[in-house]
Amino acid sequence: MTAGSAETLERTADEARRPEAADAADGASATRRTEVVAIYGKGGIGKSFTLANLSYMMAQQGKRVLLIGCDPKSDTTSLLFGGRSCPTIIQTSSTKKLAGEEVAIGDVCFKRDGVFAMELGGPEVGRGCGGRGIIHGFELLEKLGFHRWDFDYVLLDFLGDVVCGGFGLPIARDMCQKVIVVGSNDLQSLYVANNVCSAVQYFRNLGGNVGVAGLVVNKDDGSGEAQAFAEAVGIPVLAGIPADEDIRKKSANYEIIGHPGGPWAPLFESLAVEAASAPPVLPTPLDHEGLLNLFKSEDVGRDVVLEPATLADMCGGEVLEKPSLEVIYDDV
Repeated sequence: MTAGSAETLERTADEARRPEAADAADGASATRRTEVVAIYGKGGIGKSFTLANLSYMMAQQGKRVLLIGCDPKSDTTSLLFGGRSCPTIIQTSSTKKLAGEEVAIGDVCFKRDGVFAMELGGPEVGRGCGGRGIIHGFELLEKLGFHRWDFDYVLLDFLGDVVCGGFGLPIARDMCQKVIVVGSNDLQSLYVANNVCSAVQYFRNLGGNVGVAGLVVNKDDGSGEAQAFAEAVGIPVLAGIPADEDIRKKSANYEIIGHPGGPWAPLFESLAVEAASAPPVLPTPLDHEGLLNLFKSEDVGRDVVLEPATLADMCGGEVLEKPSLEVIYDDV
């Protein structure tokens, strides 16, 4: 990333966090303070499901909400739009550029029942860097006037198990005020959650301001490992979404379940309140052994002993000593 693009992103982030600064420059009074929340989690853990329903419920509670998918798979908004995929910012920009046209808001941002949503997109497999695509996507957002938009909440959906710089942008550049992690009662998703906590701690030590608001436990079977993880690292559990067959089927059919009056309304009403009000805290991430200790030894193979290999093992049998071919020069 060039110095110029870094400065652009930092300016965009600052103005996104404090839209009153932009309003003051225009001679207008501030109307609201946008809160930017980045949601991280392991791929396939249910971030898109959680975010679609959370953003929908927030909108029904009278909030102005913008949902931005920052996953190259571009699947964040699929459930919100009943399985439909919306044009991505990066692909649309490329197409418009070839046609000599400018991208308009209506080309990339779409609405459903009060929720505004868009996808950054990314390169095709093997044809570019997903993280660089994220950076480019935010540069395009600034050109579309991102720092002037007027929302209560901007929700960003990021993969947590990708470690390149673009995906850590909200934490590294203070582009959000807080992070919410989606996990479950399994080692892999909590490993990712712990890595996100480590990133937050690292950048806070460098002078950053982002904190973790809490953990959403998806597909919660009641076994308790995610709750134990949250307690160990010092973050709250914002909600537990049960491993329920009705939720699974409706999610698979791209149905919103977080709507007022529905059977799951109280769950997402509570999550909407918690996501909005939970303060950003500094977590204390676990080392790997501490993470393993959250689980029964038979579940994670904690009792396995690391047995060092020998040269004979590597050669498939007896090792034959051969004269060295090293050339040794006399001291001059």
